[in-house]
Amino acid sequence: MKEFIAFNEQRAEIYWWMSSLFARELTEQDIAQYQDGEMITFLSGLAMTAELKAPVEQFRDALKRLEVREDAQLELAADFCGLFLSTPKSGALPYASLYVGESGLMNDKPAQDMQALMESYEIAQRKEFNEPADHLAVELDFMGNLIIMANHKASLDDAEPLMQAQLEFINTMLLNWLPQFTAKAKQYDKFGFYAAAAEVLLAFCQLDVTFLAGDEQ
Repeated sequence: MKEFIAFNEQRAEIYWWMSSLFARELTEQDIAQYQDGEMITFLSGLAMTAELKAPVEQFRDALKRLEVREDAQLELAADFCGLFLSTPKSGALPYASLYVGESGLMNDKPAQDMQALMESYEIAQRKEFNEPADHLAVELDFMGNLIIMANHKASLDDAEPLMQAQLEFINTMLLNWLPQFTAKAKQYDKFGFYAAAAEVLLAFCQLDVTFLAGDEQ
């Protein structure tokens, strides 16, 4: 059980990291943390997994280029706004409704489904993050919480329903639109920082499905 809990904590940490990355612009302090030894070690660890090696290397390359980018924080904030706060025609807006909703508009069925799911597990959205429930950052934060809920169970058998719920969530609420979102990020992110992050996230979700599906067997 200790190994199970430790591995789940690592999984949740990655989902929460990605949630914060897509939630808001990075500050100068955030960028400094991305370039310190602890983050380098963390990324090196991720790159040791074959399925993550290529996207993580792309992300590390973007970080290296960020070190010599003039006005790096301002430019990266402009990238964030251009990608995630613009329009579907010029950016990669991080809302599931725009990719798999019936109307192609905000707050479509995916947002309603996500809100209902959060209520069913009594997982609240952060009050300071005033976005529809199908925002990528909200969905990733929810996934992190769902993982930790499994850790609070008394045994692996008790945790199994929550592990199955995680698998279903990734397949039906993330991977049903993440590939399209990632493709748009790659199309519109000229510098490549957020596009590389999206690639890491997509690869990690696909890897996590393999892990969770294997657990069920």
